[in-house]
Amino acid sequence: MRQNIQIPNVVIRPIAQKDLNLLSELLQRTEFGLTSLPKDQNFLKKRILDSEWSFQRIAEEPRGETYLFVMEDLDTRKIVGISGIVSKVGGFEPFYTFKIDSVVHESPTLKVRQEIPVLTLVAEHNGPCEIGSLFLVPAYRKAGLGRFLSLSRFLFMASHKSYFDPMVIAEMRGVIDSEGHSAFWDALGKHFFKIDFPKADFLSILNKHFIADLMPRHPIYIPLLSAAAQAVIGCVHENTKPALKILEEEGFHFNNMVDIFEGGPVMSCPLEQIRTVLASVSSTVLDIVPEKRLVSEKNPKPKRYLISNNKQDFYCCLGSLEEKAGQVIISSKTALKLRLLPGDTLRYCLFPPRPLHPLPSQKSKKQKA
Repeated sequence: MRQNIQIPNVVIRPIAQKDLNLLSELLQRTEFGLTSLPKDQNFLKKRILDSEWSFQRIAEEPRGETYLFVMEDLDTRKIVGISGIVSKVGGFEPFYTFKIDSVVHESPTLKVRQEIPVLTLVAEHNGPCEIGSLFLVPAYRKAGLGRFLSLSRFLFMASHKSYFDPMVIAEMRGVIDSEGHSAFWDALGKHFFKIDFPKADFLSILNKHFIADLMPRHPIYIPLLSAAAQAVIGCVHENTKPALKILEEEGFHFNNMVDIFEGGPVMSCPLEQIRTVLASVSSTVLDIVPEKRLVSEKNPKPKRYLISNNKQDFYCCLGSLEEKAGQVIISSKTALKLRLLPGDTLRYCLFPPRPLHPLPSQKSKKQKA
């Protein structure tokens, strides 16, 4: 008999200065890969201050603001997850990737024509919006909470579209081992930077100038790399596969760009075409009722929704609601989590949202076939 899974009492909200020590504790549980949030107290404090400033200002257009969200267990008051958005990458410090391209070599004498894949360094100064910094404590990876943590960002973006660049990307964690070794780095980056992979990844967060100084400016012929390096180009770490699947289901696709250090894929999707953005609805709170009002004998298992307030002081949770005359009725528990009163607006969508038809990844596979 299948046992009922106890769903933790969690909420997603903006990070605050009071979370610094809890965030440090959370990051001690991460391995290599969450390089956007290194285990450095001073750096984390600055990231939190930057995020608070971003939530407080009203942005007419994206200028590189950083938004960090935490998942808080309301029973234990522990931070159990984190996710983030950068409104626009690039600017004074470019956003670097390798583009997978090809060059043609042809010999009429030998009647040989070869199309050879290459990696070309791209420096984006006016780049897209980037989502990242996603981590959830293993014990909470159940009942769809990983998806909840990932998709909650899209409700915020749907409510504040002008804050973000219209194209959204996600750099996925590439293949590295438990010791922080990367076959891609060993075959390429190590020869130019003369430092190990974890240090290079950390330094790139603090200052990217060394990339422009040392990275090769000419295309890299992929067949000249080791077999181990070639095998991981555009591949994700085993632990990243669930996050990749969630993004693919949201409409993200591989854009032939990879991380310059470990070769992980860069996924992209226009903001307006992200499934949760498309599926979400903004509505007004008609009434707030006890939880049991939404659960009855006729409706013992009400539909579950991803629900957020429509405020810059963003709160998001999973819960039930009742649609009535173009408005919604929510439970007192949901209202308390989201800091909502009757007459306030909220944004919601079915959780998980209905599938895209067809998923972009499925469509591309059919076309290739």
